[in-house]
Amino acid sequence: MRVALAASVRTLPRGAGLAYEPKFDGHRLVVIRKPEGVVLQARSGRIVSGAFPDLVAAALQLPADTVLDGEVVVWHAGRTDFALVQRRAAAATAARAAVLAQSHPASYAAFDVLELAGLDVRARPYERRRALLVDLLLPLGPPLQPVPMTTDPELAATWYETLPASGIEGLVVKRLDQPYPAGRRGWQKLRHTEVRDAAVVGYTGTERRPQALVLVLPVGDGTPVVSSPLSAGLRGEVAAELAARGAGAPAVRTATAVGVGDVAYRVLDPPLSAEVRHTSTRHPPPEVLRLRTPL
Repeated sequence: MRVALAASVRTLPRGAGLAYEPKFDGHRLVVIRKPEGVVLQARSGRIVSGAFPDLVAAALQLPADTVLDGEVVVWHAGRTDFALVQRRAAAATAARAAVLAQSHPASYAAFDVLELAGLDVRARPYERRRALLVDLLLPLGPPLQPVPMTTDPELAATWYETLPASGIEGLVVKRLDQPYPAGRRGWQKLRHTEVRDAAVVGYTGTERRPQALVLVLPVGDGTPVVSSPLSAGLRGEVAAELAARGAGAPAVRTATAVGVGDVAYRVLDPPLSAEVRHTSTRHPPPEVLRLRTPL
């Protein structure tokens, strides 16, 4: 199932026939309700049903042959927590996934319906698909919920300025008359995040199993900050880099991790460089996108 994508913009689009939705900071997830059960598909195409048993159970309420597009988020202390979503997605066993579903239940912020009770509705205009989505999900209630939407650009601007405190990272803008743009950047997104290069001065975990990177961002006071948990691919890259260095026992220091407190980390000397995404506010922690060549 190819999902629609969004092109980044620097200012809020305005004009007739536009709709605005908050952009949730979670993992993109397609919910596929089949007659025999539920399949959860990540944006990459990977099946992640086992990691979110709570959402699978909730989606059984949907009519058979229904497909939704949206974002899985985890709420903590009144805001979405991207690190907790990553922890949920990384659950390695059914038992671990069940425990995390109890301690950090997931919510599904649905923003489109692609198929409804066997009827492919992707060719219908967004305005009509939105009405179908709301009619479908409002009677069910949490954890399956339609994202808020407005056609008022002034209200959208207010959302953009005030919702980051709740973990919302920006806005997605769609045309009301637009079919679902599968596999294309047919939507627009305006977000508070910035992508920058940062110095990697350490890592948490072990040399073979690094968990997060400790960064000095190019803005701020130079205090080391702990990134969100690394993806499986990045963990492998960092582990390979550490193994290639063949250094002795590194020095150990402490840094503050968002939502966790002080954690120990191993110092990298010389540091690496990484491309990171971070917000203009303190939360969530920086997300490492890719490693760069050594500094």
